[in-house]
Amino acid sequence: MAETHVLFVEDDDVIREATQLALERVGFTVTAMPDGLSGLEAFRADRPDIALLDVMVPGLDGVSLCRRIRDESTVPVIMLSARADAIDVVLGLEAGADDYVTKPFDGAVLVARIRAVLRRFGHAAGPDGPGQSGTEDGSEALGGVLVFGDLKIDTDGMEVRRAGEQVALTPTEMRLLLEFSSAPGTVLSRDRLLERVWDYGWGGDTRVVDVHVQRLRTKIGQDRIDTVRGFGYKLRG
Repeated sequence: MAETHVLFVEDDDVIREATQLALERVGFTVTAMPDGLSGLEAFRADRPDIALLDVMVPGLDGVSLCRRIRDESTVPVIMLSARADAIDVVLGLEAGADDYVTKPFDGAVLVARIRAVLRRFGHAAGPDGPGQSGTEDGSEALGGVLVFGDLKIDTDGMEVRRAGEQVALTPTEMRLLLEFSSAPGTVLSRDRLLERVWDYGWGGDTRVVDVHVQRLRTKIGQDRIDTVRGFGYKLRG
């Protein structure tokens, strides 16, 4: 099986070299770049399996680089930030990142997060597989297609259409939508979504969930997912 190719963009020489060695030690192939512009060139030339982008890199900052990558690809992106600043986190996620890790980080933790992202990207239909979603609360099941008003979710083809127009979702957004559609009308807590969509077996930052729900709403309709204050979110049937 081909090795996983990681694009790593980090301007600190010590962190870049140490992290590259740590990732290569567990079997990843790593292309390490010191700035955003060279990182973008490497992404376009090599088409890596996953990108690790530091927020504060020269030339083209990590958030802008993430946005450029997302314009061209759904490849998973993990942002790296020197601080757990809410603005850094939200900007990265809004740009299309799938997760983030705060520096300084333990190499084993970073590897675990990379593998968690890759697992869910390799199994976009979720742990129960396609076609297992429920049909409660007014939704219809047409073969492998779930219908919620003008929203149609093809769980076999992994496609979503709204009012007949195809909706472009990242794999993380697709998994999130499939989790909601498996229990329409049921309130899903942020912790459950972190566990089922992000594959977190431990506590995670619920801002990841909140920003992805907002991104999903802009694509499938602001009124399709309700916020239940103090509990979580639910998909309208």
